[in-house]
Amino acid sequence: MRHARVLTLAGLAVAVTAVAAYAAQTTVVPVPDNAPVQTAPLEVDLSKTHWGDAEAGAGKAAACAACHGADGNPVDPMYPRIAGQSERYIAKQLALFASGERHSGLAAVMAPFAQALSPQDMRDVGAFFAQQKAGAGVADDTEVADGPYAGLKYYEIGQQLFRAGDAERGIPACASCHGPTGAGNPGPPYPHIGGQMAEYSARRLQEYRAGTTSEKDAASFHIMAKVANKLTDQEIGALASYLQGLHDHADDAEVAAAEPRS
Repeated sequence: MRHARVLTLAGLAVAVTAVAAYAAQTTVVPVPDNAPVQTAPLEVDLSKTHWGDAEAGAGKAAACAACHGADGNPVDPMYPRIAGQSERYIAKQLALFASGERHSGLAAVMAPFAQALSPQDMRDVGAFFAQQKAGAGVADDTEVADGPYAGLKYYEIGQQLFRAGDAERGIPACASCHGPTGAGNPGPPYPHIGGQMAEYSARRLQEYRAGTTSEKDAASFHIMAKVANKLTDQEIGALASYLQGLHDHADDAEVAAAEPRS
């Protein structure tokens, strides 16, 4: 059964126009630290859905292009990369936005779009983006001048934590859940984080470190909160930078094969 409260087409059109205009700004505006979104809770039951249909999701995902890009690879670093993200993870996040359980960052912008979708729509949108090829950025290789990581390149701090964690502080390797290339695990589901925008990754890690959530089923949140709680600002920034440049080495082979031979 569809949600009891459905946005009118006129209201959705206004929201799409507003977000498109916002995304078109040339100046990057800091993500606001919003108070909880004031919205009537919507019950979203993903358990009664079936696997998403990517073809059906293509049309439903059109409104996402203004911020996330047509294929889920945004230009503006304030918006997360969702290309290649797992279907179930995207559907879950849309459900959290729709219910008001996720209310940080640009949740106020996301909520009306999520609330216009049925639970099956959410899975279809997730399936569409799951089939898109995720891009990646560049990690910061500036040398660290002082502190416990002096002499390392900035991204190498994140690389150490991602690959090996820090046993002395009880920090597990990120790769143990998210995979060696950050591709994620669709089973639990743990998200695809390789190539993610550094600005977005840093913000999410800061939110986990704060340890406060409104999610009703917060098991995954608490796993991340326990890890992030031990991270310093420098480590969060370095991890975010490393993740931004992380991608599957197979991509390098494809690029090399496409380059003209002399």
